[in-house]
This record gives sequence, structure tokens and C-alpha cells, in this order.
Amino acid sequence: MNVKMDEAVNVFGEPIEICSDAPRTGFFRDGCCNTNDSDIGSHTVCIQATREFLEFSQRRGNDLSMPMPQYDFPGVQPGDRWCLCAARWLEAHAQGMAPRVYLRRTHRRALDIIPIELLRQFAADLN
Repeated sequence: MNVKMDEAVNVFGEPIEICSDAPRTGFFRDGCCNTNDSDIGSHTVCIQATREFLEFSQRRGNDLSMPMPQYDFPGVQPGDRWCLCAARWLEAHAQGMAPRVYLRRTHRRALDIIPIELLRQFAADLN
């Protein structure tokens, strides 16, 4: 089966950068926050995980820190980068738990859900 990804571009319209290979992230598990119409959750926001955010996510029913060896998944730890669902990031923001984001590693489709001005406020990769 040949799955077509959306164009691999970040929020600036530039080629998207790798979010994380350890742990390997992304809807396609290609290390990037690439997406397509099959990605219902829009795993497009590259975050830097914090303990507070991981605890928030666990309370919301998605324990990202739990290792799942059957899927070759070591779990996300504080400091790791991870492709997060755009709506979950926005939810975390509303609760004061939003982690920092890497805009050059965040897919432009995140902008369908989160305004660029808000993402810029949490940017980990802008000077």
C-alpha cells in the first residue's frame, strides 16, 4: 500500500526538519511531524516534552511516557521531542500546560488548528 503524505513543509513553508529519531516520532514514524488526511489527530506539532505536560497527557488518557516494547516504543521522557496532536497542544495550552514547540520541525497543517502567533509564543527554536 502506497500512502501519500502531504508536502513535508514546516509552518514557514520550508522543508520540515526531523523532530526526533529517539524516540522515533511522527504519524508515519519517520522522525518528522508529517501528515496526511488519514492522520485524524494531526500529529503535526513538534514539542519538547516536560514532566508537567506528560502528566497532563496521562490524565487525559494518553500516557506517552509508558514504554510499549511490542511497538518498539521506549516512551517519551522529559526533554524528548515528540510530534503531538495539534488539538492536544491547544488543549494543554488552555490548561496552562503547553510545552515549547520547534517551529522548523512543526508541519504547516498545525496552522489549521493553532494560530502561528500562539505557536511563536512557545517557540524553542527562534532567537
